[in-house]
Amino acid sequence: MDSDFESYISHCQQRINRALELALQGSNSPYCSIPTQQHTQELFAAMHYSVMNGGKRVRPLLFYAAAQALDEGVDVTGNNTTDLDQLGCALEFIHSYSLVHDDLPAMDDDDLRRGKPSCHRAFNEATAILCADALQAEAFALICATSLDPSVKVALVRELAGAAGARGMVGGQAIDLAAVGQNIDVAHLQSMHQLKTGALIRASVAMGAIAAGGSKEQLAALDTYALDIGLAFQVRDDILDIESDTATLGKAQGADLALGKPTYPALLGMKGAKEKLRELYEDALSSLESFDGQALRLRQLADFIIQRRH
Repeated sequence: MDSDFESYISHCQQRINRALELALQGSNSPYCSIPTQQHTQELFAAMHYSVMNGGKRVRPLLFYAAAQALDEGVDVTGNNTTDLDQLGCALEFIHSYSLVHDDLPAMDDDDLRRGKPSCHRAFNEATAILCADALQAEAFALICATSLDPSVKVALVRELAGAAGARGMVGGQAIDLAAVGQNIDVAHLQSMHQLKTGALIRASVAMGAIAAGGSKEQLAALDTYALDIGLAFQVRDDILDIESDTATLGKAQGADLALGKPTYPALLGMKGAKEKLRELYEDALSSLESFDGQALRLRQLADFIIQRRH
């Protein structure tokens, strides 16, 4: 990773982290009085804990980069929180909620997340469930609170809801749970991951393009990129689950193997999984050929995703 891109990543991560801190403070609500807030402090603490626990912020990074690819006026170097930052926060809220639910005993039953106790371990199971529920609702409130044109807000809400729901990420989680201990083929595995991991990554790119006023043709090309890079993200995860260690991963190494989950290395072998990763990476870059240098960050993020160590 060259120094310019490393600096870009660091700046964007700092930017979204500042915006997340503001978003977690919330806004005034007619439904919540000061006395009520005193009794929900643990809930808000769990929300903050789950969002601000050291994530790579890949989805907001993809969102920013997609917007930049279509609009050279998009500037991520300033310090003021903008509509784009709120949309990035909405994506990270959805992602964080999904991780809290993933770690629950009824799901993957993970004690660690990013090297720290999972939300249900740091607090309790009921608080973790409510924390995730709240983050999901707040994500859509963030979109509605932007100053964007109402028609754009509707398009963004539709995109995120579709990616996060039963026909997107949640559907993928359901397929994942049903596949534990089962003999499934590569096509089944790919369908599962295109929903569970890939859907929100696709939405991140699509929302950046929508916010930047991209054309139908531009959105289609970027969606192809996102499809490939979203699946590549999961293939890399499967490889790291075997090749990395608990300290680096921030969660138990070999957890998928221990649960009997189907993975790309299990179905294709490690060599085959790495070949699949390379193929997806090359296809993702090919889909950006119609874009000029403004898509540089998307190309660099593809490198970042397939080379990451955790």
